[in-house]
This record gives sequence, structure tokens and C-alpha cells, in this order.
Amino acid sequence: MRECGLSEEEVFSILAEKKAEDLSHCSILSSMCTLPHPVAVRAHILFLETNLGDPGLFPGTAEIEQRLVGLFGALYHLPGAAGYASSGGTESNIQALRIAKARRSVERPNVVVPASSHFSFEKACRMLGLEMRTAPLGADLRMDPAATEVLIDDATVGLVGVVGTTEYGMVDPIPALARLAEEHDLFFHVDAAFGGLVVPFLPDPAPFDFALAGVSSIAVDPHKMGMSTIPAGCLLVRDRDVLDLLNVDTPYLTVKQEYTLAGTRPGAPVVGAWAVLEHLGREGMRAVVAGCMENTRRLIEGLEAFGVERAATPDVNVATFRTASAPPGWRVSFTRRGDMRIVCMPHVTGDVIERFLVDAEAHYV
Repeated sequence: MRECGLSEEEVFSILAEKKAEDLSHCSILSSMCTLPHPVAVRAHILFLETNLGDPGLFPGTAEIEQRLVGLFGALYHLPGAAGYASSGGTESNIQALRIAKARRSVERPNVVVPASSHFSFEKACRMLGLEMRTAPLGADLRMDPAATEVLIDDATVGLVGVVGTTEYGMVDPIPALARLAEEHDLFFHVDAAFGGLVVPFLPDPAPFDFALAGVSSIAVDPHKMGMSTIPAGCLLVRDRDVLDLLNVDTPYLTVKQEYTLAGTRPGAPVVGAWAVLEHLGREGMRAVVAGCMENTRRLIEGLEAFGVERAATPDVNVATFRTASAPPGWRVSFTRRGDMRIVCMPHVTGDVIERFLVDAEAHYV
């Protein structure tokens, strides 16, 4: 730290230089995050100093958090769902496995996750001393229920399914998995960090939420398709009492126990998430999702016209292709199988897709 500080102008000159080194969203096709909605930005700025870790000091912000939980509960067919705003899918997934482990006391507990699960589950299992059993995928790249059941035994405490897999954009057979969870008395967590704000707004949505009796918890990330500022996630649970399994004493705060993972929790992105979803409503979200799905369809159709085969037909707005290269100047990613992966987020507009296809024709043809 300097003895004598820089002027404000000098500080912001350095920041502007560093910001210019960041990639522009105009060329980013690999991210499941997007530019925040202007409503989220405005709300975020208004609540910059708020801390949900000590909610009695910020009761208005805390109420907005519960409104956000209520909004998702209603969307996921359980208006009375409990939960809280997390930093995102990784935290929500860790918390879900903490609940699963705390709910049943067994020696050498294990959880069953799909081969397509997010790497946050490996983090969670290492942290919690859980054996992670990986269920294979079917030919359709979705979790195989029959192969999953083979992995379940008396030490299994949890089961995970994914709605909108990170690599291929698939939705696991949640109804079949929910039945397995009921039959074996398992805590069943649905990782809908991405798909939770896509699938409900599709014309024929696949069932995945609390309407299925076996679903115990759901993770969703408003900072992805909800276009909130970062970080904004949400963990919802069917049974409010399971959150108490995570409680620790917090005697010097305005609440005397907390079940959240983080202590200090920013209120600004949480308020931003609620503001965008209230502003857009279901009608607005249907329009956003329809646009992203149409751009996904156009991208697949366009690349296939150049002889680039799709790797999968996705359930959500993630497109993958059997090629190991991409047109220069575009930031894409590649799956573990080596397929090119593009996520058609709201910032990936129709114009962006058409510009990419022009470059793709020159690159592939």
C-alpha cells in the first residue's frame, strides 16, 4: 500500500486501462453469464452498502430477498418454499449436499450425481467427506435412471439431477429420478442453476420442480438467464426445517442463528435479481427465452449448412458442434469430449449470430 495515495483521476486511469484488457461481450460466446439488465444495474447501485448477513440492520433488503424466494417458489409450483439468496450455483450445490449429509447419519456417506454434473459437486464432496458416485449418461446425454439406481445403497444420502447441463444443455429425466429418491428416501437436489430460468418459459416445459413430490431442493442462478448483476443465486427447499440442520450460533448479530454458507452477503445483486424478474414478468421472460432459443436454432442450422455437425440437440440454449476449431476472433469453449460449445445468452443477439456465421463460412467452407 502506498504511503501517499493516488489522485482519483490516476486511480481511474489505471482502472480504465485494465478494463480495456477485458474481453468484450460482443465476442464472448462461451459464458453462461451475460450483460446485466439496466434495471438490475439501477437496483444494484441503490443497495450497494447492504449486507444480508446481518438482516436486522437492513430489513427492507431482507424482505426483498424473501420476495425473491417467494417468486421462485411460485414459479416452481411451491409458493411456500423456503430458501435464501446464495452467491450462485456452486454455493447452492454445496449447501444442498450439506443438508443431505446432515439429514442422515451413516458411515461413509455417498451421493449419486450424473456424469454431466457441474464441477462444484466435486468441490462439495471433497469438503464434506462424501463419496461421489457418478452415474453414466444415456445416448441422449441425459442421466440414466436405471444405471443410477444400481449405484444407490444404504449409505447413499443424496441424489442430484441437472436441468440445463453446462456442457450440452440437456435436462435430466427429473420425474424418474424423483421417483427413485422417494423409493430410497433420498434428499434429491435439482441443479437448475442455468435451466431454472429457461425451462419454465419454454412452450412445452419438461417437469423438474416441486410439483414432483420427490424433489427436495432446487438451485437457480438469476445472474445467468435472469440477467442480474453478479453474484446472484438462490437455493430453495421444500421443507423449511432442513435449513435448520445447517444453523450455527451468531450471538452478536441481529439474528442469533444462521444457516447460510457465507457470513457477509451483498444485498445489491439480490435486489437486482428481484427487480429484473418483477420488471419483465413471465411474459417478458418468455420473450427473452424465445429469442435465445431461436438464436440457438439459427446457429445450429447455419453451421450444419457449412458441414459442421451438431454434437447434440439441446433442451436449452447451449449449442455444441463436432469441430475442434472456431473462427478467429470469437471466444468459444470446448467440452470434455472436444466439441465446440456456444451459449446463446441474451447478449448473443441475432446480429451476433449472423456475424459469427459469416466468419464461420470463411473458416469452415
